[in-house]
Parts: sequence; C-alpha cells; structure tokens
Amino acid sequence: GIPRQSPRTSSGPEHGSYVDLTKFEVQEKHILENLSSLNLSNLTGEGVSDSRCKTKIICTLGPVSRDVPKLEEMLRAGMNIARFNFSHGTHEYHQETLDALRHACTNTGIRCGVLLDTKGPEIRTGMLAGGGPVLLEKDSEITLTTDYEVKGDAKLVAVSYASLAKDVAPGSQILCADGSITFTVISCDVKAGTVQVRCENSAKLGERKNMNLPGVNVDLPTITEKDRDDLLNWGVKNKVDFVAASFVRKGSDLDYIRSVLGSAADKIHIISKVENMEGLNNFNDIVAASDGVMVARGDLGMEIPMEQIFLAQKRMIKRCNEAGKFVVTATQMLESMTSAPRPTRAESTDVANSVLDGTDCVMLSGETAAGAYPVEAIKVMAEICNEAEAYVDNDAVFKNLMEHQSIPMSVTESTASSAVRSAHKVGATLVLCLAESGHTASLIAKYRPNCRIMCMCIPIRDEKLAKGATHDPEAVARRLLSNRGVIPYVNTDRSDSSRAYMENALQHAKKIGMCKTGDRVVGVHDVDFDAVMKIMDVE
Repeated sequence: GIPRQSPRTSSGPEHGSYVDLTKFEVQEKHILENLSSLNLSNLTGEGVSDSRCKTKIICTLGPVSRDVPKLEEMLRAGMNIARFNFSHGTHEYHQETLDALRHACTNTGIRCGVLLDTKGPEIRTGMLAGGGPVLLEKDSEITLTTDYEVKGDAKLVAVSYASLAKDVAPGSQILCADGSITFTVISCDVKAGTVQVRCENSAKLGERKNMNLPGVNVDLPTITEKDRDDLLNWGVKNKVDFVAASFVRKGSDLDYIRSVLGSAADKIHIISKVENMEGLNNFNDIVAASDGVMVARGDLGMEIPMEQIFLAQKRMIKRCNEAGKFVVTATQMLESMTSAPRPTRAESTDVANSVLDGTDCVMLSGETAAGAYPVEAIKVMAEICNEAEAYVDNDAVFKNLMEHQSIPMSVTESTASSAVRSAHKVGATLVLCLAESGHTASLIAKYRPNCRIMCMCIPIRDEKLAKGATHDPEAVARRLLSNRGVIPYVNTDRSDSSRAYMENALQHAKKIGMCKTGDRVVGVHDVDFDAVMKIMDVE
C-alpha cells in the first residue's frame, strides 16, 4: 500500500490547495472576477462556451454524443477536449465521430482538443462454452488456464496472460470483472500454465472480462499491436492533440511511445495513465517523461487498497503541480448522471475536492458517451468546478509551489513565475502571453494566477521557417486547452515585433471583455530570444 507520512508540524498544510473557508474575501474576489454574461457571449472572434470555470473538462464521445447538434450543445456547455476511447469501436466509427466534432467546432467557432485513449495492454478472461455468463459459487475451486483457446465453464476459465502461473503465488488475490469477483490463489503449476483458485464470492462471469493482479509487475508490452495501429493509422493521420497511454509503468515507457509516434511525437502531448502499483512506485520518473498525467482511479482502485485511493490522488496531483505537468482526474466523477439528471452529493463533493487538490482537468466517461444526460453532466461539472475554484487561495498555492522549485530556474520559468507574482501584487485582471510552442503559457498556468491567462498563439519566426521548421498555431492552441485557466486564441497574421503582437493581443482582450480601460494586465513573452515580462495599464 501507500506508506503513511507523519503529520506535518509547521504552520501551513503541506497539501497544495490551501483552502481557507474563513476567508470571506475569497468569495467576494471570485464574484468580482467572474465575467458578465454579456462578455461571455462576446468571447468570439473565436467562439466560447457558456462555461466560466478555469478547470478544463474532458468528455468521452460515444453513441449518445456523436451527432453534430449534440456535439454543438456539448461544446457550448463547456467541453474542452473530446476523448476517443479505443477500447471500443473501429477506426471508421471513430472517424465519423471526429468528422462530426470538427463540423460542430466550425459551426460554433469553439475550439476543442482531440484525445486518443489507447486500449493498452490488458488481461482478460476467455470465451465460455455456452456463450453466456456462468455462475461462480462462493468457496468453489476454479482452474485458471493460460491456454486462451479453451472455452471455459464454472470450473475452468481461460486467461490471456501467459505468465499468470509464474507471477502469482499461493495467497495472492486476483480481481475479475471490475472487482466484482475475487479469487484467492491456492496453487500454481507453471509447467501446465494453470492456477488453482478459490472464489471468494458468488457472482456471474461473462466472456472477455478484465482481470487485475494487485501487486504484480505484469510482463506486458507498453504498446500492443492494436495500439500501434490506432496511433499510426488513426491518431497521427488525424493529427490528434493528445494520446492517453494506458498502464504506463515506468518513465522509459514514454520514450518507447514517442519512438512509435515518430516525427509526430513533438506535436502530440502524451498523457500517462498511472493504473497500478508499479506506476505509483515509478511516479516521479513518469511525471518527468510525460506531458501530462491521468489519475485513472478505475484500475488503480483494483491495484491498491480502496481506502488509499484518495491519498494516491492527492499525492499524484501535488507532484504534477510541482513539476508543472497538467493532470487529469478521471473515473466515475458523475457516474450517477448516466441515468439521473442530478449527481449524488458524494459525486459533487468528489469533483470539488479534485479542483481543491489542484487538478487541471476533470473527465467524464460513460456520463457523456452513453448516458441519458450528456449535456447536463457537462453543465453540472462546470458549475461545481467554478464554485470550488472560488475557495482556492492561489497566492498560498504560489508560495507553496515556489518552496518546491529547484534553484536556479530556467529563464522562461523564472519569467513566468515572476509574472504570476506580479499579477498577485498589482491586482492584474489578466495575464497576457504570446506563444509559439505554448511552453511559456503552461509555466504561467503552473503558478496559478488569480486571474485568467489569455494566450495568443502566433506563427513561428522567419529564421525557424528558413531552417525547415513546421508549425501550426491552431494545434498549439488546442494543446493548451489542457492547462487550467488558459484561454488560447490564434493570430495567423505576422507582425514585425513582439511589441506589435502584444499590442494586438491587448486590443483583442479588451475588445472581447477580458479587460477594460484602467485595468492592469501582465504581459509575458519569450519569442524574440529574450524572455520579457511587463505590467501594462489598459488605455
């Protein structure tokens, strides 16, 4: 399990959110900070959703959310990134959904990132002789065989993992069908490839159900042949913005995934899904090698004790915050809204707590893929996030983050952190930055300013073009949709200097109501070989 830490004795809590509900001025500040409905409706030039929250919302697309009118509703409700789950569906099916999404984005003028979630390596039970589910009785003894061609029954079940008999031991637990069935290992026969188990509860077992081996470092490939096909023949071809890699177990897995993506790797952000104990043990290496991390609580909940999931979530988010990597909290966040128009109180508290923990993104799965209320789920998610953000003491978050940074910093990070500090001190209404790669904007988001971050994505410099560099400001803007508080927009017109770009960006921000005459705005850029931060008064 996760080792317990002794309580911290210093004056402040160690955790990153620093929520103080006694500070009534936090709520007042939040109300003043909110954009008016009029300004929100005018946030165009590029469209905008009705959502006002800084936390980004990832929605899984599926049978109920793949036609253009429904996708337009979801974009307006606050969907920032669309997740395509390749555990299900063909390339043709997902292509139809993607085409509909891009049509909806064009109609609404609202930008949306595209995330390909790989199926990943997995262990599944095999087919059954009768075709239908079989009843497994409590205390019955069952043989698990690694001969996957065998058709099973109530006494014999095939398993897809060839090393099963070698990797488990008497007394080990095996979880099946999302944890609904628990087996305890009695004996292993490595030569025969069989494991004798006792069933700990009565339950029905269907065909091809998932299986987890808690505490076992499974010998499975990082990328399966199916994953490779999905990545190269669908993801790269369609220029997806994010790839969520399932069951990442060590930092070197990321190097391999990038080698599979080839030349497209630098244009796709890789999100590591940490779903087992091996991944937790190597978490620092995984964070360092990833663009972002997903706290995938579904499979993680099978691998570690249930009562420690909350602690794993908090520590993972905190570590990502300190490293400046965006983090996604996922799985069953509003699960009851697959069939009900309102979430449970526990679910709404779960969403709010993930925001207070410091998550950049929250994710909806079945709620938007197959639920009865996909649009309502997004609206509820946005409302909860917006309310929770009001109680985050961003100034304390900034100070806590600074305590955990190594010195000396890079020039760009020093400029970004100084910009956030200055924004706190002068009461800036906006941090404005220019972006070629988006790195500066991500670093500003890392330090959590009170105000929003408007990022103007611009064409790369002529000297880089002359060297054969390729660049798509629109793709940069979509990738920035994973960072909390960042509002990206694209300017394809070339300007002579960064000053001209910044003046253009300030006028655009004023035009759409992000700032007004008399406000202070902090401007940041690192596009002319010099990192610059300045405080501007809006005229």
